[in-house]
Amino acid sequence: MTTVRRAAVGDADVLARLLWDFNTEFETEVDDVDVLSVRFARLLELDDIVAVLAEDDGTAVGFALVSLRPAIWFDGPVSQLEELYVVPALRDHGIGTLVLDLCRRLAVEKGSPEMHINVDEVDTGTRRFYERHGFVNIEEGEDYRMLCYVGPTAT
Repeated sequence: MTTVRRAAVGDADVLARLLWDFNTEFETEVDDVDVLSVRFARLLELDDIVAVLAEDDGTAVGFALVSLRPAIWFDGPVSQLEELYVVPALRDHGIGTLVLDLCRRLAVEKGSPEMHINVDEVDTGTRRFYERHGFVNIEEGEDYRMLCYVGPTAT
């Protein structure tokens, strides 16, 4: 059974490994796991950073990282979904939805009414995932670029 929870500083090594796996899967340059682990440990101590960890029988199977920043458009911060990853063998089993839902609930608790997500234009599967969850692309596409999706934190 998959469970999701807010990650703590003690989860830095696990999050680092998942982020490394994510980047290497998509052939994106990434620092070594030990470097990422130190960064996660530092970031997870900050009030404006939220990480969520998905586990299946104690094994990490996904994660997300959200940053919050002040916004002029409303009283609370805007949340930015920086990363969301599910291990390939378990995709399309609802884990991404569980992770995203907890991210949104935690963002609401922090006072954030809106979440932003950057998605590669060519990543149609990921775009459909966010669109199913109420996010809307607010940018025009041009060949290959990053698109900005915006959606409410409250579901």
